[in-house]
Parts: sequence; C-alpha cells; structure tokens
Amino acid sequence: MDRRAFLARSLGLGCSLAASPLVTPVTFAATPGEGRLIVLILRGGMDGLGALPAYGDPEFASLRGALPLGEAVEDYADLDGFFAMHPALRPVLPWWQEGHLAFVQAVSTPYRDKRSHFDGQDILEAGIADLSAGLSRDGWLNRLLQHLPDTGTETAYAVGNDPLSILSGDAPVARWSPDTDLALSPQAIRLAELVMQEDPAMSAALREAFSLAGSDGDALSFDGARGDMMAMVRQDMMASLRNQNHVKLAEFVAKRLRGDARIASFSLNGWDTHQAQDRGLGRALTGLAETLVTLRDTLGGPVWKTTAVVAMTEFGRTVRLNGTRGTDHGTGGAMLLAGGALRGGQVFGDWPGLSEVALYDRRDLLPTRDLRAHAGWLMQGLFGIDRGLIEREVFPGLDLGEDPRLLA
Repeated sequence: MDRRAFLARSLGLGCSLAASPLVTPVTFAATPGEGRLIVLILRGGMDGLGALPAYGDPEFASLRGALPLGEAVEDYADLDGFFAMHPALRPVLPWWQEGHLAFVQAVSTPYRDKRSHFDGQDILEAGIADLSAGLSRDGWLNRLLQHLPDTGTETAYAVGNDPLSILSGDAPVARWSPDTDLALSPQAIRLAELVMQEDPAMSAALREAFSLAGSDGDALSFDGARGDMMAMVRQDMMASLRNQNHVKLAEFVAKRLRGDARIASFSLNGWDTHQAQDRGLGRALTGLAETLVTLRDTLGGPVWKTTAVVAMTEFGRTVRLNGTRGTDHGTGGAMLLAGGALRGGQVFGDWPGLSEVALYDRRDLLPTRDLRAHAGWLMQGLFGIDRGLIEREVFPGLDLGEDPRLLA
C-alpha cells in the first residue's frame, strides 16, 4: 500500500489528510564524496508569500496588508529591502548574514490548475512533468543515485507501509520510520481505524504496524461525524509539533549524515492553511526552523559546510486571503535553502509582480522557473553530475537553464 492509495480511501476527510502525520517516513542513501543533500518535503502547500513576503511590491499591502517590520521577535525581518522573512523563522536569521540561508521565489513544479495535494505531491517527488501515459513513478533522488558511482546504503529498519516516493526506484536505499511516527495519539489511531474499518486486509495491516511500533491500537472504535474527523486531523498535527517529532527526525538524519549517508529526505506536515493562516503558518514555520537548527547543531560545523538543505512544497497558495483569513491552493511558491555549502544571503528567482495582470489565472503567483532546475543545479554542484544527464535521466525533458550559482 502506498501513500496515495491510503489517502485515496479517505477523500471524505478533506484535503488536510494529504499532510497527515500518519505518513512521515525518512529515507537515506550513501554516496561517495563529501557533499550532502537533505530534501524536506513540505506537505500541504506552503504559502511562499506568507513565509517570504514581497513587501516591496507595490501591490502587496493591498493584497495581504502592511507588515510589522522591525527587530522584535514578533516582527518580520527585512532581508533586502524588498523581501521580508516570517517572524517564526527568526532562529535562522543569523544564517542569512553568514550566507547559509537563501530563498527562491516564484517557482513551481509543472503541475497546473487541478490543485490536488495527491497529484501535486506525486509530481513533486517523481520529478517529471506529468504522471499520465505510463510515465515512470520512481523518485528523482533515486534516479540520481542510479548515476552516481559506488553508491550504497546504510543499514536501517523499515517500519510502516509508506516509503517516501522521492527515493523510490531501482537504486538501493535504506528506509527508516521513527517510533514517533506510529506512536500515535488516540485521535490518529481512531482516524486510522475509521479509514480501514471496512477493509479487513487493510485493518489487519494497520494493526500489524501498531504492533511493530509498540503502539496500542487495540479495541478502539469511533462513530463520529466528518467534523469530528477533521478535528482529529488538526489535533494530531498539533500533537506532532508539541511532541517535537520533527526534532527527533532531524537528529536521526543528522547523525546518519555524519557517517556514510550523503542524501536524506523526509517530510514536514501542516502547510495546508485554508483557515486562520496567521496561526497555522506560524506553527509550521516554527517547526521548520526547529528542524533546521537541529540539523545544523547535530551535524556539526565541518559537516554543515558541505551540506545543502532544500525545502520544497507541491504548490503555492492564492495571493489573496479568503473569507476565513486563510489561503487556498495556488501555483507559484517559494523554496527555502540552507546549509554551509550555499552561496546564501539572497533571494533567487525572477519576480513576476503581483498586479492582477501579472498573476497566473489572475489569482496565483506566476511561476517564472521550474523548481526542478534549482534542485538540479544543487545536485550538479554537490555531486559533480553532468548537466545533460540531469536533464535526460533525473528530470527527463527539463531544460536546467542558466546556472543560478546556488553553491559557494
């Protein structure tokens, strides 16, 4: 059972389940050389204009309101006179001056218009333009590994049924899901049992997963309505943040990357901000900042110098707030880059503007570059991969375009 099949059984629960903490594995691979790449999948569609507001654009204030810029913890941090950074990311603000933090604005995958989390995440992790006509559904990081010499895996346990698609494929990788992923809250256990209750085989598999993880999933049932189920999803996402599961993931990743592993990928949840975005986005960005700080602290200075972290999401969000002070599924968004290997302290990308005629479909930020190009140039610089191979095999059919010089 893959993540998509699991979630497809649960469409009645709404799109927030696409970012459920039930499906947060970690994958690793070992490669020769000293370069290290960590890919963070931000599930749910991060609002790039919320994380990195283009307050210098003349249309921004009318769309989102004026920003409280300043030095206080609750203020947005001005980066370059045009872009600011959300207050929740202040713990990594010193990295901006050090050149270890950067952003890319107005990027996206080739996915357009349907705005489904499931399809968007599949496209993001497969690294291809679409998933129709029998195109490969292996992951782009796995295709990278197939063209690196002398790659191998480190030994790890695979617990759970949802391998991260970005590293799925013919090249061998080690997989690990932490106990925290299946040491579920009562709300999540009830939600999972509700999803599986009409399928004996799936229910049996779920109970086996609970048993392997040491979780107590026995004798639980639930008869609530849809509103109660959605409340359970939100409660479990908040419980995951309170339990610092993202910190535990980051610690585990960093310890492996201090050894033989060179490539790691895992996901962070909670980016689907349809309502009260000021609270939801702040919580998610706080978790991202804590994850980044943990990675740097645990990796240590020498390893951090050879590391690049890229955080990407399946799509951006609408430029206008909706009636519940949230944002809906959009198109263009932002990437966050971190690491000592970066040439940071800048916002990369071509800004399209926020006037109505400049927007995509008059509602979304217009993507001006494919996010795969930036990932491709990172791989080229970290691992010495030929540009043509990246365009043919890792991201088939992609023109990498001009080198943005992301690495120091």
